[in-house]
Amino acid sequence: MTARVVSGQFARFAVVGASNTVLTLAVYTLLLWAGLPYIEAFAPAFAAGAVSGYTLNRLWTFDVAAARSRGLMRYASVQLAGLALNAVLLIAFVELLGMQRLMAQVVAVGCVSLLTFAASRRWVFRDGGCPTG
Repeated sequence: MTARVVSGQFARFAVVGASNTVLTLAVYTLLLWAGLPYIEAFAPAFAAGAVSGYTLNRLWTFDVAAARSRGLMRYASVQLAGLALNAVLLIAFVELLGMQRLMAQVVAVGCVSLLTFAASRRWVFRDGGCPTG
């Protein structure tokens, strides 16, 4: 796979990630505004971004036309790992570093996004349309 293809995938992943981040932060902010504690607001917000991300990345970023149960299970595994890492980072940033809750989530999701791109490209969407050779 050429560097041009990989950079194109990363650019599309970044666009999808940005839209998912906006969606995640919007849901997170609304749930905080509704009075949920920050850690309880985080999980449904993350889930909203994950559902959107699977669809957009499958169809646009990695050009995998058919949803496959194996790919969906891999995606769910990556998202659960991302969820766990994001939660740990969020708690650490808020509780240990004293960061403001929204800024802590912005920083945490940025870190997690880099790792989930690598996992998505190399493992989740590697079959059917996106060889990683």
